[in-house]
Amino acid sequence: MSDAVGDYPVNLRLDGRRVLLVGAGNVAARKLGDLLASGAQVTVVAPLVREAVRAMADAAPDQVTVIERAFVDADLDGVWLATTTTDDPAVNAAVRAAGDARQVFVNSADDPANCTVTLPARVRQGDLLVAISTGGRAPAVASGLRRQLQDELGPEWATLVELIAGARDRLHAEGRSTEAVDWRPMLGSGTLEAIREGRLAEVKERLEACLSSSSD
Repeated sequence: MSDAVGDYPVNLRLDGRRVLLVGAGNVAARKLGDLLASGAQVTVVAPLVREAVRAMADAAPDQVTVIERAFVDADLDGVWLATTTTDDPAVNAAVRAAGDARQVFVNSADDPANCTVTLPARVRQGDLLVAISTGGRAPAVASGLRRQLQDELGPEWATLVELIAGARDRLHAEGRSTEAVDWRPMLGSGTLEAIREGRLAEVKERLEACLSSSSD
C-alpha cells in the first residue's frame, strides 16, 4: 500500500481557458480531442507535428494554435493547465519545473514523477461523469474498470440525470429547497429499467411523488 499523500479529486472547467499541449503524436491527438470537447483554447508545441494533430488544428482554428519548435519555459505564461505527451523525461521535467515556477498544474502522460495532476479514466453518459483513478500508479486497473462500467452505465443514466436536474431547477425557480427531497425512489433499479423500456410516464409519476413528499 502506498504511503503517498492522497490526490484531491476535481473537475476543471476549461471553457475559454488557455491550455498548453507539449507533443503532437498519437497520444497528443487523443488529449487534444478531450481538450477541445472541454472548450479549452489549446496551444500545441512540438518540433514535429503529426498529421492527426494538424488535421484537428485545421478543423478548429479558433481553438488550436500550433507552434512547431521545442518547448520553452515562456510557453507556460498565462496558461491554466499543461500536459505533455513526449517520451523524453527531460522535456517532461522541464515542463514540470516551469509549471511549478508559475503555479501551473502539469500532467505528463505515462510519467507520474513529472505530474502535478493526474487524469483519471472516465465514463460519461450525458452530464453523468464517473472518474476512476489510481493516482497514476496503475492506469491499467483504472482502464479496466472503465471498460467494465461502460457496459453497465447505459444511456438510461443520462436520462435519469436530466429528469432529476429538471426537477431541481423547477424547485429552485419556485423558491423551494431541494435538500428535503428524498430522491431514493428515483435511484432504484426499477427506475432505470422503466427508462430503458420507455415507460417515462411511470418514471415521471415517481418523480412527482418524490417532490410532493418534500412539501408534506
